[in-house]
Amino acid sequence: MDTPKANTSSWNKINQWSEELILLKSILDKTELVETTKWGGTVYVLNGKNVVGIGGFKNYFTIWFFNGVFLKDKRKVLVNAQEGITKSLRQWRFSSKEEVNEKEVLNYIFEAIENEKQGKRSKPEKKEKIVSDFFNKELKQDIALAEAFQKFSPYKQHEFLEYIETAKREETKRSRIEKIKPMILKNIGLNDKYK
Repeated sequence: MDTPKANTSSWNKINQWSEELILLKSILDKTELVETTKWGGTVYVLNGKNVVGIGGFKNYFTIWFFNGVFLKDKRKVLVNAQEGITKSLRQWRFSSKEEVNEKEVLNYIFEAIENEKQGKRSKPEKKEKIVSDFFNKELKQDIALAEAFQKFSPYKQHEFLEYIETAKREETKRSRIEKIKPMILKNIGLNDKYK
């Protein structure tokens, strides 16, 4: 008999974790969380707020906690997937179904749910305003570009400015400006292709 496939294809990168993800889903089905799809993968929410996600990668399958930084982690199993980048997300990684102890996993999930109900969440840090003299000159010379740039949210404006100003050489800054001008005029954000 065929095992049903987990509906997590894009977060199951090499499709070797179907049974394991079904196991995690069966555990999550015992909670009040609601399953949804976000960013092409399976996420569990409470009142519209992200609490848990699951997925499979090359060497492991995982359950991650969006505000895992607040979990007590008594078993010391949680890892920060991107140290220095990810502030609050934590993962619990497994390499086999045998490693998944339903009772322990549920304890972590119930704690995450309780934290969500209490409103515990990490606040994003305010990004320092970036000023780009090179780009400001460009905006002054091209009114259509300036008007198009103003239509972007402050966050997306920041992404463009950061992209320009992280270049060390003036020549690179200029080439980056030339690269993003058509995107801005077409109302395409710098990272829209990843969403």
